[in-house]
Amino acid sequence: MEDKSYFSHWAAKYKSDLLDNILPFWFEHGIDRVHGGYYTCVDRDGTLYDPTKSVWFQGRFAYILAYACNHIGTRPEWLAASRSGLDFIERHCTDSDGRMFFEVAADGTPLRKRRYLFSECFAAIAMAEYSLAAGDPWYASKALDLFRLIIRYKNDPELLEPKYLPTFKAKGHSLPMILINTALVIRQVIQDPVLDCQIEESIREVTNNFLHPEFKALLETVGPDGEFIDTSIGRTINPGHCIETSWFLMEAALARGGDEALLKGALQILDWSWEWGWDKEYGGIINFRDCRGFPPQDYSQDMKFWWPQTETVIASLYAYKLTGDAAQHAAGQGEVVDEDADLQLVLPRQLRQLVGQRRHDGVFRRLSTIRDGGPVNTHDGRGLADVLWVHFMDIDVHILQRCAGVGVDGGRGKIHQFLLPLAGVLSGNGNVNMGHGD
Repeated sequence: MEDKSYFSHWAAKYKSDLLDNILPFWFEHGIDRVHGGYYTCVDRDGTLYDPTKSVWFQGRFAYILAYACNHIGTRPEWLAASRSGLDFIERHCTDSDGRMFFEVAADGTPLRKRRYLFSECFAAIAMAEYSLAAGDPWYASKALDLFRLIIRYKNDPELLEPKYLPTFKAKGHSLPMILINTALVIRQVIQDPVLDCQIEESIREVTNNFLHPEFKALLETVGPDGEFIDTSIGRTINPGHCIETSWFLMEAALARGGDEALLKGALQILDWSWEWGWDKEYGGIINFRDCRGFPPQDYSQDMKFWWPQTETVIASLYAYKLTGDAAQHAAGQGEVVDEDADLQLVLPRQLRQLVGQRRHDGVFRRLSTIRDGGPVNTHDGRGLADVLWVHFMDIDVHILQRCAGVGVDGGRGKIHQFLLPLAGVLSGNGNVNMGHGD
């Protein structure tokens, strides 16, 4: 199957799964029509098993719905549901200091507040995306105001409780990474130097401080000026985060009009992170690695959460879209794909096991798996896993549709390994009972 036909096939399949299955499920079971906002913990039959609401989730799902309006087609119910999340955030999730809580009760009663700024980032991108979908510049201004608050807290160490005592001087990769994405989304609807400056600062910080070529790795924690910290924390590689960073950098390269140097760096991060993350025995992206080969300390280090797998789909699609570089191996397994073969059938058995069992409606449910593909939790955490997947599937539909017009037929060349096999597996390719039973 030539590349354009392949992408067209999967764009249609992803869109069908999104519109006919996942979004209808969440509209029926996930939206709180009494208090507003969205529930997080919904079992596969729609049962609410915990009414606690994640504030991250309020912003992310409001963003997802607005993004769907902007890239698939505006539907009044999507726009209204997105606005419901934003209203809930403003009424119940924002503290008196302008910062946001981490968890609230169903009625909005605050339960927990953390030192991180991710609740604010996800609310800001939701406001920006809604502004674009609704044609409402007021929400663009609100997104920018919230971004300025994020930067103020980021830049003033006295405002946030430190993670470590002053004796341990370090900084983390996750905040500069997410600020690239946050600023790029907001910049779609409003221009301001604070957005441009933060994108440039984050790119410099990621590439000059966190990227360590001596390990061919992007590290999670480094010293204040990028110094290597030779401890378990300092040696940690989070391949999912690194791959996520690569596609944020690809978006930044596009926004710069096709910055070839930045794109080259993003692809290098993708390739290095693939090599660190890919489980050559069982397939899939592992949670954590140690850059010197020691055992990582995190208990979930060799598990496979949903989000690194889907981040890899997106990054690989971006890489293909920007380079026209088609995959020619079966997910890094060393199996050369016959150029005349139906590429969607090249699906390693281990990767099928990774995503857990497929139900009759074609939607995968596993939040996480052990290394060999066995599911971790029997209720399988649909609440978080599927909504993250909605986000990633929504983006993938958009990219796949654009890839279908790239004009590269049966391309040969350097592999971006996840593109062909994982896109097929995650969207429900075939009628195979994949993995362990319920």
